[in-house]
Amino acid sequence: MDKPAGPTSHGMVSFLRRLTGIKRIGHAGTLDPFASGLLIMGIGRQATKRLGSFLKQDKEYEATLSLGSTTSTFDPEGEVTSRYGGPVIGADVVEKALKDFSGKQKQVPPMFSAKKVGGKKLYELARAGKEIEREPCDVEIYELEILNYAWPELKVRVKCSSGTYIRSLAHDIGAELGCGAHLKELRRTAIGGFSVKEAALPESLSTGNWQSRLIP
Repeated sequence: MDKPAGPTSHGMVSFLRRLTGIKRIGHAGTLDPFASGLLIMGIGRQATKRLGSFLKQDKEYEATLSLGSTTSTFDPEGEVTSRYGGPVIGADVVEKALKDFSGKQKQVPPMFSAKKVGGKKLYELARAGKEIEREPCDVEIYELEILNYAWPELKVRVKCSSGTYIRSLAHDIGAELGCGAHLKELRRTAIGGFSVKEAALPESLSTGNWQSRLIP
């Protein structure tokens, strides 16, 4: 499915349950409500059993960064925590900085994430006003390409390993540039060999045609 910005990933599960009348439905890899794009859905027992095989596959995104401001969640859903008052950052400086983020690297998971530490999800601790030390994770960014840059918005295409947090990448790019940044928009365009170009929008599905969109 091509999830629109706004609904939760679980909301897409509920939508398909109502549409199909099938309760055993799941998805492979959550998208935040503000994000849009590819969400692989499994319908029925056999399909949901296979969803785990998609979780570790490489991902591709189009991300819009808002340079010059940071937020508590590293994305548009948090409170603004800092604003930059310096000069506009030139495109050549941005391009040079992005080169430092290609390849294998360590990335610290954001506090507002579903990653579990000590049996508790980080976002649960964050909402309780607690911040704990997080162990950096191994990630790899295969491609990082500028699609458009007009201060303060920077749009990039990212192809990366599973487990990469794009909002952490946005935050880290802002820190590298010295102006701060947060993730403004996010669209997942691919998971492994699956492309959002082949995905179905919710409004295109009906009780009469949803079965024709199934991938055996």
